[in-house]
Amino acid sequence: MVTGFKSPDKLRANDVALIGLMSDGNSSFLAGAATAPVTIRQALHSGSSNLGSELGVDLDHNPRFVDTGDRQIANVTESFLTIETHINEILARGALPLVLGGDHAITYPVMRAMCKANGPLSILHFDAHPDLYDDYDGNPFSHASPFARIMEQGLARRLVQVGIRTLNQHQREQVTRFGVEVHEMKTLDLASIGRDFDGPVYISFDMDALDPACAPGVSHHEPGGLSVREVLDVIQRLSCRIVGADIVEYNPRRDINDMTAMVAAKLVKEIAGKMLQSNA
Repeated sequence: MVTGFKSPDKLRANDVALIGLMSDGNSSFLAGAATAPVTIRQALHSGSSNLGSELGVDLDHNPRFVDTGDRQIANVTESFLTIETHINEILARGALPLVLGGDHAITYPVMRAMCKANGPLSILHFDAHPDLYDDYDGNPFSHASPFARIMEQGLARRLVQVGIRTLNQHQREQVTRFGVEVHEMKTLDLASIGRDFDGPVYISFDMDALDPACAPGVSHHEPGGLSVREVLDVIQRLSCRIVGADIVEYNPRRDINDMTAMVAAKLVKEIAGKMLQSNA
């Protein structure tokens, strides 16, 4: 069992604050992502590995890597929107949120807080899906819609999506409407991604960006995706400040031998390491 969570009031400027948002009430297909934060932490602290990142940043007993625990989010709109308040508590201390979802719907209220603290940010979004539906099944807060809300409300100055392989006509129209930069898998040139960000960046990582062979524990299996190595190469070469991130859509109910949990834990280490390194 993982223990030792700290209150947000213990945070200092430029600490990386891990926070779990246990929310999947806006999922359109399968529930289960709300339980992900607990399972990811168990993998992160598993004796089968350690807390060192490939960047040379060690999270073990690192005073700048602070776990603030989980927040239970009820499946009602009022509770979902209070996610913004939870992130505000971290940002008020000058810390940097690293969010464990939860489904991808959480990114919208998280970005409301991020924009309030930083102004509109650039977003680097890894996903099989663009999540740009105006609404999905009548739900404007669906996990298929967060980036429509983010872009229409001016919460991001730039949205760069990587790994997309499910664009339909409506979402292509949304891409044009919002000026989204989409890197589809069928024509992907990874070397071109991440070299031209000119300001602070928020990373939003949906686990189904990865090929199901790398991450079977997701609700929406979409073959033909990224490898873990390809993702890490993009993240590690970023030269901009990373001021926040989320890792979403891991569904432990669909995992095989905790394989996806270990991949999510690897992403925690490498993204946290990059956040600490870029805000030294």
